[in-house]
Amino acid sequence: MAMNDRTQASLLPSATLALLLLLVAPAAGAQVLKPGLQPGLTRAPDSARKISLADAIQMAQQNSPDAIQAEGTERTSKAARVSAVGAILPSATLSAGHVVQLGGGLTRLNQNGEQVTVAQKPTNNTGLSLNMTLFDGGQRLYDLRTANYQIAAAEANRVAVKYNVALGVKQQYFAVLAAIESQDAADLQMAQAAEQFKASVARVRAGAATRSDSLRGVIQIGNAQLAQISAASAKEAAEAALTRLVGSPVPVTADPASVQENMSALPDSAQLAVLALTGPAVQQAQANLDVAEESRKASKATYLPSLSASYSRTGSGTDPQFGFGSDPYTYSGRLSFQLSYPIFNNFAREEQVVRAKVAEINAQSAFRDSQLAAVQTLTQNIGAIRSASQRVAIQVASVAAAREDVRVQQQRYNIGASTLLDLITSQAALATAEQALIQARYDYRIARAQLEALIGRDLQ
Repeated sequence: MAMNDRTQASLLPSATLALLLLLVAPAAGAQVLKPGLQPGLTRAPDSARKISLADAIQMAQQNSPDAIQAEGTERTSKAARVSAVGAILPSATLSAGHVVQLGGGLTRLNQNGEQVTVAQKPTNNTGLSLNMTLFDGGQRLYDLRTANYQIAAAEANRVAVKYNVALGVKQQYFAVLAAIESQDAADLQMAQAAEQFKASVARVRAGAATRSDSLRGVIQIGNAQLAQISAASAKEAAEAALTRLVGSPVPVTADPASVQENMSALPDSAQLAVLALTGPAVQQAQANLDVAEESRKASKATYLPSLSASYSRTGSGTDPQFGFGSDPYTYSGRLSFQLSYPIFNNFAREEQVVRAKVAEINAQSAFRDSQLAAVQTLTQNIGAIRSASQRVAIQVASVAAAREDVRVQQQRYNIGASTLLDLITSQAALATAEQALIQARYDYRIARAQLEALIGRDLQ
């Protein structure tokens, strides 16, 4: 005679029940979040050293190859300006020499009227020469102004790299936080699945539920275990990426306590637009345009003549003390001027002018595009921040409602007032709401960091 489901549940072998209890035993010890606590704000992993967001940014800016290269570019630009200043000043060269005559000598008569050969004494010489370009068509002045603009471009690039490095660190740091939050949500899912399974097993033993309820409980525990595995894998990958970005020799992880959600209102849109149009990217494009303009002006200086002057003073003698002893040197001076004008240099000047003009046009186009890109990115970031902040507010309310719904459905299921399907549906809705909240919080943090990188300053 066929038995109904309830009769089959009452005859469920005790060995099968014991196996199911062994499956749920590890889950029973899973961490359960108290109602009202946000996932990810309760703990951080113990396998890696926790660092704050500020420390992570500081370490990355010290160790990042891009930041190191940007600082090196700025130093070389300042060295080029010193060289440009030095080109305006006269060059000076101080020389000294010692000459020894080998073989031969001077023939002279001695006191007896005989010819004798006397070896020549070593001779020494000293000299000072000065050279200066008096006029070169303004080339040196253009070079000096170009060096100043190159410094401005290097400084703007350093600031841009600084905030780009900070943006990359923030993105990875927030990814670690999101992984921690996902792991906590998976732990909560496991705890709920374990509690549900225990309740279903108790009801099956009491004959108040079918065997299907306990089997569904096993499925729920398996799904929770898969969620835990995925969250742990994502956390490890995010921590490895963060460790590389900050240049740490030991694994590091995010410290949830160091991140305070800043949902305050943004500055006025007009103020943000001004900041965006004076951001690092636009400033760098402006400096590059200034450099191109000066290079175009300098290219025409070759059509003008150049005038240079030189002065030298030299002395020589046999005094071993280089003229400061008892036998002073005989000195002579020379002052000369030289005028040079290239009449024809195989059209090299014309090519240089064309290249400089093309470079200036390209720089103008890049500067205009950088301004338009700043406005576009600003609009996108403001929209993303507003959308993400509204999503966070909505999902916070949704998570609170979903948790309360799960609590009510659990109680109703325990007393037999609702089905297991209703409870599972509520738990699935809670998991979806928690993941949506984690994603919304991550999107808000990233959008805010992108806006800070655009304007080149931190938003308070």
